[in-house]
Amino acid sequence: MNSIANDFHLRRAFPEEATALSQIAFAAKAHWGYPKRWMKIWKPQLTFSPKYFEENESWVAEINGTSIAFYTLQVRDGNAWLENLFVSPEFMGKGIGKRLFLHAAELSRHLGYETLQLEADPNAVGFYERMGMHRIGGRHSEVENEPRILPIMEMKL
Repeated sequence: MNSIANDFHLRRAFPEEATALSQIAFAAKAHWGYPKRWMKIWKPQLTFSPKYFEENESWVAEINGTSIAFYTLQVRDGNAWLENLFVSPEFMGKGIGKRLFLHAAELSRHLGYETLQLEADPNAVGFYERMGMHRIGGRHSEVENEPRILPIMEMKL
C-alpha cells in the first residue's frame, strides 16, 4: 500500500476554510460514481458554513499547508458520533482515512465516551468494518424515488 499516513499534519479545522472542506466532501462523495443529479441534490448536505466548524469538533489532515481530508465529531444520544469523514479522492487508499478514524476514536475515548457511532455511505461500510465497527441498524432514505438504506454502525471504545 502506498501510505502517506505519516506525512500529513492533523489539526483543528478553521471556520474560514469551510469552502475548501466542502469541496473535499463533494469530491469524496462524487468519487463513488453517484449520478450527477444526485450530487446536485446532496450539494446542500455537503456544503458547510464557517459556523459549522465553529460549533463542531472538526479536524483536518493537511500536507504542505493544503487540506486533504477532515472529520467532524458530534454527540448524539450520549454517544460520540462521527458526522463526517471525507478524504480527497487523490489521497484515498493511502492510510489517511484510517489515521483520521483512529484519531476520532481516541478523542472520543479521551472525552469519556464508551461508544462511537456513525451513519455510513454504503460504499464506506467495508472501511468502517476494517476499523472495527459493526452495523447496528439502518436509516431508510430515498433519492429520486430510489430507496436506499444507510447503515448505522458503532464500535465500543
